[in-house]
Amino acid sequence: MAEHQRSPGDADPAPRRWVPPPALAGFLLLLVVVFCLSYGVGSAAGPVAPGMYSGDAGPAPAGGAGGGSGRHGHDGTADTGPGGGR
Repeated sequence: MAEHQRSPGDADPAPRRWVPPPALAGFLLLLVVVFCLSYGVGSAAGPVAPGMYSGDAGPAPAGGAGGGSGRHGHDGTADTGPGGGR
């Protein structure tokens, strides 16, 4: 019986399309699912600290002390005195 052996120089009759391995597609799908779940849980939990609001939350609540810098306990100046390091 005559078998046709292909030499490395033979061209394929139809070029193959690149297909990602199934494990890669499954991993990417898992990443998307985990991201969506974590985003939903974070949205349901709300802000992580009292008084923490996004920029479009409207006017600040009344009764707050200090300036409007949004950085609680920091006035924006550098403390260079003794023991003032971080």
